[in-house]
Parts: sequence; structure tokens; C-alpha cells
Amino acid sequence: MPWSPPKRPVDHVEEALISAILNGDFPPGSALPAERELAVLLGVTRPTLREVLRRLERDGWITIQQGKPTLVNAFWWEGGLNVISGIVRYSRTLPDDFVSNLLQVRLDLAPSYTRLAVIHNAPGVAALLAEAASLPEAPPAFAAYDWRLQHSLTIASRNPVYAMILNGFAGFYESLARHYFTTAEARSVSRAYYAALLEAARAGDAPRAETVTREVMTRSIALWAQAQQTLIHQADGEGWRWKEEQP
Repeated sequence: MPWSPPKRPVDHVEEALISAILNGDFPPGSALPAERELAVLLGVTRPTLREVLRRLERDGWITIQQGKPTLVNAFWWEGGLNVISGIVRYSRTLPDDFVSNLLQVRLDLAPSYTRLAVIHNAPGVAALLAEAASLPEAPPAFAAYDWRLQHSLTIASRNPVYAMILNGFAGFYESLARHYFTTAEARSVSRAYYAALLEAARAGDAPRAETVTREVMTRSIALWAQAQQTLIHQADGEGWRWKEEQP
């Protein structure tokens, strides 16, 4: 069996607390146990617990009140980018509308950073898109390539905020994409997208690149909506997979 090092105490506590919040053990609006009690429950020292609590407050999970109980925030509305990463890493299941909301955000962002990428580095974008012609008909290959393309486009846009947002979904993006690309239709739509975007990049046509991207992102939302499945997190370290819904 492959060996993996044990988690550091702060990582263990962070996972335990975020998991408890996501599982509803400590729902939004509730108070965490007193620091001494919580440290005993988690089997760590109070300094270790304090370090994690400060981290969770920074990210928007909780609000620490001097002399009062620590409250769990309405993290969907008060959390920052790191909350997204925590949800992806530690939630056993995702809310039904999580993927559709994520795809809507991508629809809002991707056309803009693609346009900027073509403006600032059309040759580089074209060189990467030219590789798509040799993609094998394999979902993992499409998933890996699509992640690399989107990440490269955010970097080429010269706006680092785009890259930081996308980085919050590293790993999870590919895990989702592997399932998305299991259908021939999804792969066909993306091949057409890569070819049209390549043509726009070679022509230095940033508005066309923006339009092409918006069209395919809209189409991808419709393709996802056709799947009657739910996402669950596997306990074997393999990330996310689909679980067929029961009729």
C-alpha cells in the first residue's frame, strides 16, 4: 500500500471543523463549543485550535467574538474564495445547484478572460489550441487539456484574479470534466469550440473569441442539465464521482 504522511494537527482540525459545518453538526447561526471543550473533542492543544479558528475566521466560515461564543457564519454568502476550496475538499456531497451555479460563474468569466488572452497573447493561445487536434477520444485526456487551456487563458489575460478564482477549483475541475466528457456529444462540442477559438486566435479576433466562448459555455450548461445524477465524494481519495439518482 502506498504510504502517505499523517496530517498535521492544524490540517486535521481544519478538516474536522469544516466537515462538521458542512454536515450540519454546526449549522450557520449556531455557536461552536467553548475553546477548552472543543480542543479536548478534537484531541489538540488550544494554541493549535486557535490557529485554525483564526484561519477559518479569515476565510469567512466563523466569527470570533471576544468573551462570547464563536458563531458559524452563513458561509455561502459571507465566505471568500477559500470557502469554495473547503467545500470542494471536505463536503461529502454537493448541493444540487452547486455545479449549475459554478457553470454560470464560468459563463460570466470565461468569455472575458478569453478575449483578454487573445488581445495580449494571440500566438500563445493559438499554439495551445493547435494541440487539440491530436486529442484522443478519451475523457481524461479532454479533461486535462480543458483545464490546461482555461488556466492558460486566465494567465494570458494578465488579470491574476481570474487565475486565482479558477485555482480554487483545481483538481475538482478535472474530476467534473472527466464525467462531462464521457459523452461523445460533449467531446464533439468541445472539439468544435477549440477549432473555432483557434481560428479566432490566429486572426487576432478577440471579439470573436469572446463570442465563441460564450456560446460553448452556454451549451455546456444545457449538457450538464441533461444528467440525472448527483455528485458524491469518494472515501478512497479518488475525488468526486457521479452517483445515479434513485427513481
